[in-house]
Amino acid sequence: MSVHQQLDEAVRRLEATLKASDLWRVEEPSTEAMASQQPFCVDSMSLPQWLRFVFIARLDAMIAAQAALPANCNVAPAADVYLKQEQARAGDRLLVVKAIEEVDQVINEAS
Repeated sequence: MSVHQQLDEAVRRLEATLKASDLWRVEEPSTEAMASQQPFCVDSMSLPQWLRFVFIARLDAMIAAQAALPANCNVAPAADVYLKQEQARAGDRLLVVKAIEEVDQVINEAS
């Protein structure tokens, strides 16, 4: 299985986990919010918005184009902090962070 296939499977699992954790149904960010230069767009959107409309969208584009992947990826720790601050249910937090760790791992092992 190619790295792009592995990443696609990991991204689909992340998407399903976000949906199951009720973190998928978020408002689409404005054009201005999407133009943020801050890591994770922290100044303009919530982490679930960023995951859906930036992170997953960019990964899907890379997968479709069979493009080179980033040199490294370390999103899971930020997601864990965010979900703790938002007092997400412990089970949801664990599942979402594990799904993101899988995406991180596929990307990091590819480089």
